[in-house]
This record gives sequence, C-alpha cells and structure tokens, in this order.
Amino acid sequence: MPQTKIYGHADFIQQNREVLSTTIHSCVVDALNYPPEKKFQRFFPLQSEDFEHPSDRSEKYIIIEILMFAGRSVEAKKSLYRLLFERLQETLDIVPIDIEIILIETPSYNWGIRGVAGDELNLSYKVNV
Repeated sequence: MPQTKIYGHADFIQQNREVLSTTIHSCVVDALNYPPEKKFQRFFPLQSEDFEHPSDRSEKYIIIEILMFAGRSVEAKKSLYRLLFERLQETLDIVPIDIEIILIETPSYNWGIRGVAGDELNLSYKVNV
C-alpha cells in the first residue's frame, strides 16, 4: 500500500498536479504490479524560501517519497526509478537531475490500516514482486 508524497515548488506543483499524479501513479502500478484503483498521494507545494536545494536544480525540481511495505525486489525498485525518470521527462519535460526518489520500506506490521495491523490484511495484490 504505497503512500506517495510529492514535494516541489508551489507554482510548478499547482500548475502540473494532475499530470504529476497520473504519471507517478502509472509508474507505481507498472513497476510494482500495484492495483490502479489504489492511489494514495499527498502533494507538498513549497514556497521558494521553504525549499532550498542546489543551484543546478530548476523550478521543476521535485522529491518523490514513497512509503511502502517491505518486500519488493531490487529489480522492481530499479524499474520504478527508471519509469519515473522516463515518464516524467516525457510528460512534463523534467530532466533526471530535477527528480529525486526516496523509497522508505517498513515491515507491514508497522502499519495500522482498516482497523488491523498491516500484516493481518488480506491484500488483493502481491508485495513480493
């Protein structure tokens, strides 16, 4: 059950929110065999004074942080990175230097979802892909 956070410059995030959302989610679905109907995203549009980064990054610079159950293979994670870099460049002309991706994996028992611990859920998809 990946939870995705997208951080970026407020103007860019607000102008491109729908395309960012659709593109990022399609990468998660394709790389992790994730059900398309399960989209969990939060956007963090930041003012310039609240978003410091190296000068070689542009106004399109974004940080994508994905929290998820542990268990995906290294190959699946690398596929996710590759798809994000490719599709964000295709859809929004964001060059790879302007994209940072952070995966945070935790055991499913560290999640509380729908009234139970995550390891007690009957998921409709596989985590070990």
